[in-house]
Amino acid sequence: MRVVQPEGTRGSLKWIQKAVNGRPELIQPPGLGPSRWLSPIAGDGFAEYRDGAFLERLGLGRLAPDLAEFWPSRGPQWDALGLDGAEPVLVEAKAHVREFMSSPTQAGGASRARIEAALASVKAALGVKDGVDWTGAFYQFTNRPAHLWWLRDQGVPAHLLFVDFLHDAEMGGPSAAETWDAAFDVAACALGLPAKHRLAAYIHHARPDVRMFP
Repeated sequence: MRVVQPEGTRGSLKWIQKAVNGRPELIQPPGLGPSRWLSPIAGDGFAEYRDGAFLERLGLGRLAPDLAEFWPSRGPQWDALGLDGAEPVLVEAKAHVREFMSSPTQAGGASRARIEAALASVKAALGVKDGVDWTGAFYQFTNRPAHLWWLRDQGVPAHLLFVDFLHDAEMGGPSAAETWDAAFDVAACALGLPAKHRLAAYIHHARPDVRMFP
């Protein structure tokens, strides 16, 4: 699904658009080369992508049927998509800590069963103990590394980039990177996620200061 977005006027929607279209160096994390950004692009209606459409955008459309088996429709809508050479970069952006907390999955029936089965596979691969619920308060966080795991399991050398903006005073966002560190630490603890796991080397963070944007 391709989702056209308005030009952002506040929060993470505004800042990720400004970053991708004007100051991409501000969201370049250590450990990755300069990315070629594919969304959200001004000339593409600032569109964001999800489900098979995000794979198509990355040149991986051949995997869409396999994704549909792994995860039901209306999966994560990526704030930005890029390529580091031939390696996909999936982006989740936040401007304030409240965005980090999400409502539990609203899926039911067969869709919920598929999500729970997918998350169970990911948890097992990452060393998370049985019985830890990944469909609750941090669901928006857990489904992102789940898709990273799936892509890498398909042989795609993908990366996940969390862009955590600083000094968004309008949204009451953090002014210190340590605040974001603490939020991620709390989530990892609540989700039973070990400090070192199979995906750790492919999960990156950028902490751009919104005062650097025009």
